[in-house]
Amino acid sequence: MLNSICILGDSVAKGVVLNSDAGRYALLKDSFANRIASEKNIVVKNLSRFGSTVSKGLEMLDRHRSELKNYDHVVLEFGGNDCDYKWPEIAADPAAEHQPNTAPSLFMEQYAEMIREVRNAGSRPVLLSLPPIDAPRYFAWFSRKISKEGLLAWLHNDVEHIYRWHEMYNLEVARLAGQMNVPLVDITSPFLKRRDYRSMICSDGIHPNAQGHELISRVLSGEISRYRKAYAS
Repeated sequence: MLNSICILGDSVAKGVVLNSDAGRYALLKDSFANRIASEKNIVVKNLSRFGSTVSKGLEMLDRHRSELKNYDHVVLEFGGNDCDYKWPEIAADPAAEHQPNTAPSLFMEQYAEMIREVRNAGSRPVLLSLPPIDAPRYFAWFSRKISKEGLLAWLHNDVEHIYRWHEMYNLEVARLAGQMNVPLVDITSPFLKRRDYRSMICSDGIHPNAQGHELISRVLSGEISRYRKAYAS
């Protein structure tokens, strides 16, 4: 029976939300990780960190390697920070060459290494797809104190490029899951099936809010029930 999981990921997996009134980030008490721990009576060790990329995830994995065998599955959730850019640098010099935090090829290489390391440590990896973002709201959030003109010049006045670039990394996650025969839990589609999915995203455009975490927890709860049935058969 599936009794315990470890989560390695970024602020989405950590349960970080934006408090719009205060203008700062906080931890959501009813995050999807906390919800499934309570509702499914399962041990959840959440090692996720705000701002984590796959390289930081590898460092975290290495520090906790000896613990991973104690968990039935290790859920991995990365990509949102990897695909992001250093926007102030772009605003300051839009004509220069700019690279994302993790280039797509390196993202795939390091994510594959993380999957292998989880298996070598004695646990089973599971990949989590990325929740969709709201590009206009994200642009408005990160451009509050920098030159919008420079950013728009670099984006060729196409703010939705941010959404497409993020989705490209999400597709890479799905491709990697297939290549390495790793279960993939699709949390993207349940958001996109809703005409109002943006109502489940914080005003920064990138973090699921309380309603978004409830949706993710329902998806994961269903997967946990399915795994438990498979173990019992």
